[in-house]
Amino acid sequence: MSASITVVGLGSGNEDQISLGIWKRLSHAETIYLRTRHHPAVHLLDEHHLRYESFDGMYEQSASFPEVYENIARELVRMAEKDGKEIVYAVPGHPMVAEKSVLLLKDLCADRGLELHIHGGESFLDQAFLRLGFDPIEGFQLLDGTSLERAQLQPALHTLIAQVYDTNVASDVKLTLMELYPDEYPVVVAHALGVDGQEQILRIPLHDLDRLDGYGNLSLVWIPGTDAETVTNRTFSRLEEIVRILRSPGGCPWDREQTHRSIRKNLIEETYEVLETIDDDDPVAMCEELGDLLLQVMLHSQMEAETGIFSVWDVVETLNRKLIRRHPHVFGDRSADSAEAAVENWEEIKAREKRDRSAEESGPAPASVLAGVPRDLPGLMKALKIQKKAAQAGFDWEHPEDVADKIIEELKEFMELADDSVMEQRRREEMGDLLFAVVNLARYFKIDPEEALALTIRKFIRRFSYIEEQLRIKGKDFGQTDLLEMEQWWQNAKQKE
Repeated sequence: MSASITVVGLGSGNEDQISLGIWKRLSHAETIYLRTRHHPAVHLLDEHHLRYESFDGMYEQSASFPEVYENIARELVRMAEKDGKEIVYAVPGHPMVAEKSVLLLKDLCADRGLELHIHGGESFLDQAFLRLGFDPIEGFQLLDGTSLERAQLQPALHTLIAQVYDTNVASDVKLTLMELYPDEYPVVVAHALGVDGQEQILRIPLHDLDRLDGYGNLSLVWIPGTDAETVTNRTFSRLEEIVRILRSPGGCPWDREQTHRSIRKNLIEETYEVLETIDDDDPVAMCEELGDLLLQVMLHSQMEAETGIFSVWDVVETLNRKLIRRHPHVFGDRSADSAEAAVENWEEIKAREKRDRSAEESGPAPASVLAGVPRDLPGLMKALKIQKKAAQAGFDWEHPEDVADKIIEELKEFMELADDSVMEQRRREEMGDLLFAVVNLARYFKIDPEEALALTIRKFIRRFSYIEEQLRIKGKDFGQTDLLEMEQWWQNAKQKE
């Protein structure tokens, strides 16, 4: 007989689940190799004095479950090649349901030219559908408790989580589920489904998931499918659905009337409201304002979805592709040992993409070095970005003193026109030159002019509010004071900071 491996499933419960065909293979095997002997059907092998060895020792020797399965698969291949005969490997349940060692075996046998035969057994899914009483056609997903991630969870589907071997895995599962489900959400823990005298089905609140005893190889967790708002409101798909409903014929009249242009200013306002929460270090307000900003993205995307141009899912895909493309030091073969190196990678790839796009749109003419700065950025921010691009091309001041001299020069030119009412347009231009020069000095010292000005504005408001407070205390208004008195209060406010 040539070297080969035959995998059989023992079913998920007692010996009644072993098919006649699989029993014949087990009965004629010289030695049976068990992934684990901790299975209700193994006592049948003992009763018939069948010879077997288990890989339970590997669970103690290995650092993780993936390592256990890999070691088992490699050892089975090694034994088959060494002995040159059939190896019978028996696993709990069905070999192709939640059985990682068998998937690894498939790849290894294909690489080594070994024959692999797989014969099914009743899986724990059969018992789960029967004992828990739900129909998988309603929508169902099976997940691995040892590697559960938030992104896998779909609350509208019945969810079975297998491989919940012990309380440590149960604890990890609980923490992941709590990212979506409320702490008190009811879940079902099932032990040894279909095994006489051992079966347990327990309905508990989610927060108690790791406080139960009895977890083992035959344990699983069931989260029934739900459309409860306490759960679905924490999903992106629900947000997309709500915005789609608002824009539908039966939705909100105001939302239906809006266009890209009519809510254009909302996008700007919401952005600045988010920035205000950042400046105030107010995470609660930030959470709400980020939601308002996200709503603007959703509305604009839905408007385009209605025309068939793109949807929010296209927006997500475009962003994902861009993030992966512009982080080759994370998702590719480049390296970046510092934040500066990462920015260098980003800017280089961004510039190449713009050159390629420009070549496609306008032919061989190269794009301007200054291209890519949005037209409607606030003035200080736009000036800063333009100056940075020019500086990268080598067009920059060598010393800060040169920039300071330029500011003095521009200030002088402006003041020469200050009393000339005929030169209003020139004064506006000279003021622009002066502001542009000030931005250059801020850039030279790596100061964001928008942030610096925002700090000064807040400081001014704080000190001016102090003057107003003093006026109220003294029963005065601004018509009953003078600049000298206000200056004294200003200095008092300054000293209190």
